[in-house]
Amino acid sequence: MTNSKPSVLLIYTGGTIGMMQDARTGELKPFNFKALTKQVPELEKFDIKLSSISFKNPIDSSNMHPRVWMELATIIKDNYQQHDGFVILHGSDTMSYTASALSFMLENLSKPVILTGSQLPIGIIRTDGKENLITAIEIASAQKNKKPIVSEVCIYFEYKLYRGNRTYKYNSAHFDAFKSPNYPALAEAGVDINYNNTALLKTSKKTLLVHTNLDNDIAVLKLFPGLSKKITLAILNTSGIKAVIIETFGAGNASTEEWFISALKQAIEKGIIIYNVTQCSEGAVIQGMYETSSTLKKIGVISGYDITFESAVAKLMYVLGKKLSHTKTKQLLERNLRGELSL
Repeated sequence: MTNSKPSVLLIYTGGTIGMMQDARTGELKPFNFKALTKQVPELEKFDIKLSSISFKNPIDSSNMHPRVWMELATIIKDNYQQHDGFVILHGSDTMSYTASALSFMLENLSKPVILTGSQLPIGIIRTDGKENLITAIEIASAQKNKKPIVSEVCIYFEYKLYRGNRTYKYNSAHFDAFKSPNYPALAEAGVDINYNNTALLKTSKKTLLVHTNLDNDIAVLKLFPGLSKKITLAILNTSGIKAVIIETFGAGNASTEEWFISALKQAIEKGIIIYNVTQCSEGAVIQGMYETSSTLKKIGVISGYDITFESAVAKLMYVLGKKLSHTKTKQLLERNLRGELSL
């Protein structure tokens, strides 16, 4: 950018933060940028060039879909040279999935892409959206020596900035809705915004590559005591399935019953990727630590190590979308691509 003022593009997809409450009827209405500046007059005090794009038909985040991620990635690609940073207003329920997906889709990202939202609409007096929006914009425009301080996909919520592909939504009743269990916060906002510089990804000097081919032919098999053979086989034998995330116990442990191991082995032999992700909120899959995970490693189950479930879903869609060989696909899943793994 050559402008003296940092330029930030605000992208509204839908969600609670963009709803405005009609003072007369109490009805919640969709986002309007002019109305937003009235609700948040502080935006006019920023020494920032602020512009916006709103989805023609804003969506509830429960209806989030890979095609929306493709649309977001394309918007960023088309506006990349004109702006120094991006803020995406998004419903909180699936925000971690979107942040994870964009982190993989935007290769060589050298500018901040900050997702934020709120638990209460921006037009409500007690809204958390006002602070989230203002600080997200400030982070998206923040520079040091004319270079962005943050150059990755993040979530900003309730005074903390997180790496997007390390988060999950853990609370629907409080303002601090997100956690990053296996990676520290990238910044904390108080009187000042204090950046954790050692935790931030280094800015890429390569050209941005935007990947929009995603493959969602995946399924999830969550283990629990008493999981039936009938249900397990139904999932593993689903027509067209390419990968299955198995949510295991503890450090990646699973039943060693002969029928279960045999079912996984047969699926792997058919070319289906089996991706081991722990059910625990913190910690990692370490296949081979216990006997109950050694067998999984022997038959070719891939370890997700400390990846979040949300990031595992997005990473699988991204890697499968590249249509690589089976060996290369497995290698990419086990490799740290965008800071999603502690490797």
